[in-house]
Amino acid sequence: MNRKSSSRSEKKLLAFLAERSRSLSPLLILTHDFPDPDALASAYALHYLADRAYGIRSRIVYGGVIGRVENRNMVQLLNLPVHRLKQSEIKKYKNVALVDTQPDFDNNPFPPGMQATLIIDQHLPNSAPLADCPIIDTDCGATSVILTRAVLSLKGAVPERLATALAYGILTDTLGLYRVKRRDTIRAYLDILPFANMHILARIQTPVHDRNYFTTLSRAIHRAKIRSGLTVCHLGRVDNPDAVSQVAEFLLCYRIADWTLTTGRFKNRLHASLRTKKKNYSAGKILRASFQNPEDAGGHDQIAGGSLKVNVRDESIWAREEQNLQRNIVKLLNLKKGTKFTYTFKQDGCIQ
Repeated sequence: MNRKSSSRSEKKLLAFLAERSRSLSPLLILTHDFPDPDALASAYALHYLADRAYGIRSRIVYGGVIGRVENRNMVQLLNLPVHRLKQSEIKKYKNVALVDTQPDFDNNPFPPGMQATLIIDQHLPNSAPLADCPIIDTDCGATSVILTRAVLSLKGAVPERLATALAYGILTDTLGLYRVKRRDTIRAYLDILPFANMHILARIQTPVHDRNYFTTLSRAIHRAKIRSGLTVCHLGRVDNPDAVSQVAEFLLCYRIADWTLTTGRFKNRLHASLRTKKKNYSAGKILRASFQNPEDAGGHDQIAGGSLKVNVRDESIWAREEQNLQRNIVKLLNLKKGTKFTYTFKQDGCIQ
């Protein structure tokens, strides 16, 4: 069983916190703009570790919105101490830890060229990470795995809310453990699970949706087109960027879809999500290669996401960017020439 990489990561983290100790206080913990369960759980675990073991005061912040109802459920049911970032906070804090993101990623408000105090992440870096202590494990499956093993190394009982958050963080980012590369990822999940509240975990995973959720799915069904196993759906304006990834996952359930590309317009950015059922491809590499600026996208294995700025109100410019992205993906996937996109679920105006 390969446990070396994860063991190194947790030991490096604990050693750094012990060495710097209270000189890190206060610590600003920054996630990406639209934090998912893995980011939320990891940030909460770092917050707990810093306070419980080393007396470091910390504050968890994010720059955008928490979009998915499951993620809002998680914050509410577990009473997670997360806050919208105030404009002055990054300059105010001497020590900033980035969790589930990195300084040069385009999905957080960390100032370009500024050095972070700490990075804990699972994503492939675009360049050498600017941090006093970068901890990046690209094969761990979820950033929560690194934090789970660090929390468990303290011995003793793990608080129920924290354990539930970490268990959910691991589950969501590994697609229910389906996308696991190392056995120690499964071990971390199994070790934290006995401390979790299974009733709350079930409530987080089965939320009650509002009207917008079903309206978005209806729009996705009517707009989705397919060509040689690639389903593409341009949603247009969305209430939050998480709707884009949610639709991409929903459309991937279609029997003959091997890939899904979904886009959505949110404020001045075009958000994109790429998903695949194929195991021998890197969705992250393909989506990065399809962007004019590869740093605007990222991902791993079967999941990828990114966004690009479209600072205009001209509908034709938005449509052009959507089509450019679509053409790039088609080319990179080397889809069969001569075939055209056809509506996935609609024929002659009727849902089939």
